[in-house]
Amino acid sequence: MRILHILNHVQEVGNGIVNVAVDLACLQAQNGHNVSVASAGGQYEALLTTYNVKHFNLDQTRTPINIMKAAWRYWKIIEEFQPDIVHAHMMTGIVLAKIWKAFSTYGLVSTVHNEFQRSAVLMGLGDRVIAVSHAVAESMARRGIAQNKLRVVSNGTLGSLRMRKLQEYVAMELQRPAIATVAGMYKRKGIGELIDAFAQIAADFPNAHLYLVGDGPDRTLFEQQAQTTLFADRIHFLGFQKEPQSYMLGCDIFVLASHRDPSPLVIPEAREAGCAIIASNVDGIPEALDGGQAGILVPPANSQALADALRQLLSSRKLMHQWQYLAQQNLDRLSVMRVHEQTLLVYGELTTNLVEPTKQLAAHSKAN
Repeated sequence: MRILHILNHVQEVGNGIVNVAVDLACLQAQNGHNVSVASAGGQYEALLTTYNVKHFNLDQTRTPINIMKAAWRYWKIIEEFQPDIVHAHMMTGIVLAKIWKAFSTYGLVSTVHNEFQRSAVLMGLGDRVIAVSHAVAESMARRGIAQNKLRVVSNGTLGSLRMRKLQEYVAMELQRPAIATVAGMYKRKGIGELIDAFAQIAADFPNAHLYLVGDGPDRTLFEQQAQTTLFADRIHFLGFQKEPQSYMLGCDIFVLASHRDPSPLVIPEAREAGCAIIASNVDGIPEALDGGQAGILVPPANSQALADALRQLLSSRKLMHQWQYLAQQNLDRLSVMRVHEQTLLVYGELTTNLVEPTKQLAAHSKAN
C-alpha cells in the first residue's frame, strides 16, 4: 500500500504529534508498505531515509501566498506519489488533503492529537478520524464528528524505532529522592502547580530534589516562580533532552501535572522505566495508567493534591516501590507495534488493497 503522512515538520523537538507520525511511517515502511512523509523537514529526515521513507518538502506556513503555494505543491506530490491513503496529523494538512481529494482516489485519514484546540474539529474532514484515546473520541463526538467515522487508536511508544532499547540507557545520577517531569514548559502542563507542590513538601524531605526536563515559552516564568521559593537550589531546570529516558531511570517519582493531555507519550515511557507515577486525572491520562492501577491520579490544576500524593510516596519506601512495580505491569498494550497494527486496520476500511492483510492482522490481534 502507498501511504502519505502530512505533517508541519519532522523536527526532533519532543513534539508528540511528530513522534507518533514518524513511528508509524518507519514501521509501515519496515513492514513492506511504500511510505512517504510531506513536511517542511527536520532532523528526523535522516531516520526516515534509513527506513526507506521518502520525504517531500511541503511548507505549510499559514500566510495567504504560502498556502496557495503549498496547495499546488501538495497536488504535485499526489501526482508523483499516487497514494492509496493520505494520513493527516495536523490541521493545515487535513484541509489541503480534503480540497484535492475530489480530484484523486485516496482514502483520507486524520488523527486528532490535541483535541483541546478549537480548530481540532477540522480533523473531522477525514473519511476516518483516529482519536488517540477514548476521552478524545468522546469529546470529538460531542463536537459533531460522526460516530461512524471515529476510531480509537490509543497512543503507544514502547519499541519506537526513534529510540534505543531501554536497557541501553544509563540512569542519570540524580540527588535522591528524585522527583522528575518531562514536559514542555507550558502553563497547561501544570509545571507551576508542580513547583508549588514541591515547595509545600520540601522542608519535610530535605534530601528531595525536583528535576524539570523540557523547554518552552513559559520556562522563564517557571524559573522566576522557583526563585521565589525557599528551595530554588533543589529545583533543577534541565531543558529539552533528546533522550529523557536516563532521567526517568534515575528518578524515584515521575509527575505529569497537565491541565489537558489527550494521550501523552511520556506516560508509557515513565512506566517502562519503572517510576512511581503521579499524574492528573484528565483526558487520556487515566487510560494510559490503566484507570489508576499503574499510577496515582490527582485532580488537575491542584497543587495541594499533588503535594499530598508526593508526601504519601516520600513517606513510605514500601509504598513507592509498590507503585514502581505496578507501573511496569501490562505494558504490551503500550507498544508502538500495536499502534501500527490498529492503524492499518483503519486504513483497511478505506481501500481494497488491504483486504487480506486486514484479515490477517485481525486474526493476529484476536489471537493475542
